[in-house]
Amino acid sequence: MTALLLAVSVAMALAHAPGGASDWPRSAPEMEGLDRAALDVFDRELASGAQGYVDSMLVIRHGRIVYEKTYDHSKDYARLFEGRGAPGIYNYYDPGWHPFYKSTRLHTMQSVSKSVTSALVGIAIGRGEIAGVDTRVMPLLSDWRVPPDPRRDRMTLRDVLTMTTGIRWDEETADYTDPKNNCAAMEGKDDWVRYVLEQPMAEEPGKTFVYNSGATMLLSAALQKTTGRTADDYAKEHLFAPLGIDAFYWKRTPKGLSDTEGRLYLAPTDLAKLGELYMRDGVWRGKRILPEGWASESTRPRVKAGKHRYGYQWWVVSEKGPSTYESYAAWGYGGQFLFVVPQLDMIAVFTGWNIYDKPELDPLLALGRVLKAVNR
Repeated sequence: MTALLLAVSVAMALAHAPGGASDWPRSAPEMEGLDRAALDVFDRELASGAQGYVDSMLVIRHGRIVYEKTYDHSKDYARLFEGRGAPGIYNYYDPGWHPFYKSTRLHTMQSVSKSVTSALVGIAIGRGEIAGVDTRVMPLLSDWRVPPDPRRDRMTLRDVLTMTTGIRWDEETADYTDPKNNCAAMEGKDDWVRYVLEQPMAEEPGKTFVYNSGATMLLSAALQKTTGRTADDYAKEHLFAPLGIDAFYWKRTPKGLSDTEGRLYLAPTDLAKLGELYMRDGVWRGKRILPEGWASESTRPRVKAGKHRYGYQWWVVSEKGPSTYESYAAWGYGGQFLFVVPQLDMIAVFTGWNIYDKPELDPLLALGRVLKAVNR
């Protein structure tokens, strides 16, 4: 992967950038209806390593940061990374890339990048650059000549957004470092989009959810075709700049496409802005960024996805307890979570790097522990 082209959007003072924290006023948990003691108990549990390598926890309620903690696992990572292959941006053991981008606060988002990509599709639709989610995909990918398949030709952006493409794909039964994993195999190719399109169709699009990171790469190609911009450049102008996000990093593939399936880096406080944006129907600080209704359409459950449900590159989750609150989440490998709980006007962000000898932080456990702190 040494020939990989990289997308760089990092401010000059990146190493010390506040990551957008100044955009959030602060308040005490008890002032916003949260039990500080309950959050402190969870904080101590995370700090002890009982939930693996969690790098940060952030809770925002009523538009205010009420709880923010970071956890230093640098010694653990140094031990785990030692002697684990040649340096490289897709080597999960390269300390320059994982889990932080070159010693900054920017944390790998992994598949949270998919939810950001969904926002870009919505913006492109709102700007008239894409006709809508029922647009057929293959005409947008005419630069890739592949043998025709009538089922593939019927695939729409809606099918891609909901991961019901019908493409035969498996990235769940083998580890991401195993070439038997379709995603890992894709990342070893020069042309990722071609690899995805050359996979056989298993069934009619729109029927069955199959988690497919390659599908999100089709969105990257479709965005570039329709907007004339790479997804990272498009995001910089139409999403990140309006949100006040001036420090980010987004990798590109060997062919120069933004790696929308999983290689965006953001600070936790900036990731939280995406949650606030969706909770406010696409409006940030009085300015509309997403087209009206896109947030609710994206986060509405559309297909069963294992224990959860799935919308337009967003997970829909419900934490069962004394009170059940419908929540949606952006979810990334290793423990990257953005939870949005509209009923409580609350956002929670977790970052981590549990891909080694510890299990990933359980999303329902993390969400449930935050919800247990709510007392009004």
